[in-house]
Amino acid sequence: MPVCGIVKKTHYHLDLIFANLFFGANFSFYVSLTRNYLDFQQIFMLQILAAALFFIPFALFTRGFWRMGRRDAGRIVAVSLLVVYGWMYLLLWGSSYTTPIDASVIATLGPAFTLILDHLLHPHRYLPGRLVGVLAALIGAGILLFNEGFDLTHGSRAEGNLFVLLAVVAIAVNTVLIKPQLERLGTLVVMGWYYIIGLAVTAPFFWRYIDHTDFLRLPLSAQAELAYILILGTVLPMYLLYRGTEKLTSVHTALYRYIQPLTAGLLAVTRGQAHFNAVNLTAAGFIFTGVILVVAGYRYSRNLRSDGRLPPYSAVSRPRQASGTGRLH
Repeated sequence: MPVCGIVKKTHYHLDLIFANLFFGANFSFYVSLTRNYLDFQQIFMLQILAAALFFIPFALFTRGFWRMGRRDAGRIVAVSLLVVYGWMYLLLWGSSYTTPIDASVIATLGPAFTLILDHLLHPHRYLPGRLVGVLAALIGAGILLFNEGFDLTHGSRAEGNLFVLLAVVAIAVNTVLIKPQLERLGTLVVMGWYYIIGLAVTAPFFWRYIDHTDFLRLPLSAQAELAYILILGTVLPMYLLYRGTEKLTSVHTALYRYIQPLTAGLLAVTRGQAHFNAVNLTAAGFIFTGVILVVAGYRYSRNLRSDGRLPPYSAVSRPRQASGTGRLH
């Protein structure tokens, strides 16, 4: 591989590394702000506004922005709602009730749900190890949800974990659905349309949550946390994540997610927001093991196919784009 090719790939790996570092720190700041100064809806509205101000101007001058087909447009509308209300809104809502450690551990479940959803949309057989991995990851999520019983009371840590879990499901659906448009149209075009639609669906409620808060009167530490969430925790990592996802494989996207609980856990413990205990360590063990098995199954099946042979547990020989995600399984 030429040196320039290696450098280019390294660049996209760094995109995913820094995206997950920034996302991981977000959880600590979410908890701090929502428990002391702001409603999660206020942060959500400001996130949409900040992302729109950044992505829309760049997208407007990107080639292909105005030449999108009807099918691509319909797909982008659907996934925009998933990103805005399914992921961003629910993630903030859940994080306001749970701990940064639990929320960030649950966030690593994305690859397992992506595998499940891809199978539901495009049924085919998988390597048994990958199925065991999905089961282990779901057991880990169940430990976090139900370690205090099956009654998910309003405002409880378990309810917060459930909302974060639903947010992860939403972004997994997004990953399955948007990959073809991301490869065909590019990151900036897709992100621009995300936030045009995001502004349209949130604008009627914006002043309801924003007009009664004097943000300049917040303590300097709270202003710094809010600025981090809006810029380094939303705009920049969203761009880096989608650019890395566009160019690399689901293996890389999955493995780099492990950075999030490490970052969130260290910040939360340092700031006295949470501590590691037997419950979240056990859950993390199940989830991490599960995702590793999912990723290992991906690599095994890909290696077999590179030799021109079918994996023993594949139902049929399929072209690379048959799953709709642009990835091999």
